[in-house]
Amino acid sequence: MSIPSAGRADVAGGATREDLAAWDHEFRDVCARLDGLFYRTDSRAHARHYVRGLIAPLERKNGWTIAEYSGDPEPKALQRLLNLWPWDADEARDLVRVYAMDHFADPRGVLIADPTGFAKKGNKSAGVQRQYSGTLGRIDNCQIGVFLAYVNTAGDRVLIDRELYLPDESWCADPRRRAEARVPEKVTFATRPKQVQAMIARAVVAGVPFAWFAADEEFGQNPGLRSYLEAEGIAYAMAVEVHPERWTGAYTVQAAAASDRS
Repeated sequence: MSIPSAGRADVAGGATREDLAAWDHEFRDVCARLDGLFYRTDSRAHARHYVRGLIAPLERKNGWTIAEYSGDPEPKALQRLLNLWPWDADEARDLVRVYAMDHFADPRGVLIADPTGFAKKGNKSAGVQRQYSGTLGRIDNCQIGVFLAYVNTAGDRVLIDRELYLPDESWCADPRRRAEARVPEKVTFATRPKQVQAMIARAVVAGVPFAWFAADEEFGQNPGLRSYLEAEGIAYAMAVEVHPERWTGAYTVQAAAASDRS
């Protein structure tokens, strides 16, 4: 990114040249943290192009639009980066979490779990099938990603972990389909509450400071996740299923507080 000479004159969007210079410096710092994931200098350059494209104000973001934004005539290089070149996505996740904690850590922070649906065409994308998505508000052909967000008391929000939900019978138990989508052998079936439990455990091991955990009904009605949180002394507030014969109102929130996190 080329930055104009420093000054207080406003540029597009109300930002100043100094703002742009600071943002560019921060972007370069983030990319420098990720450089160690890649063995080749060209893959590092393509990774920077990809990240820049993801945060660009593009109406649609896909391989073609990001490649064009980066000045490439076609998306083959970016596709090789994502599909063929060796780099560790879990290590990238950990680097992002460290970066987030450098800027947003708060002992009164909150971990929030939420599944998100991504509409898809066809049946080749890993985990895709017809399934209910709260994001889409219907049963549709989609992938489901499970995400763990971190929110501090200043109102900053950032994603620090993720898992792709891989359905059991249609994916985990189908070796041919797994191989075509290049699903690693180590990946086994896990329910979405189990995936959330694993993400919370990773946050705890990494020393992420937080006061409690929150989630919607899908996770609140899971006894295994509730038992895990209570056993670990993690305070939580989760929606639970409504039973009209017992309760009134749209939903009930159940909270369990632990002395070491109160």
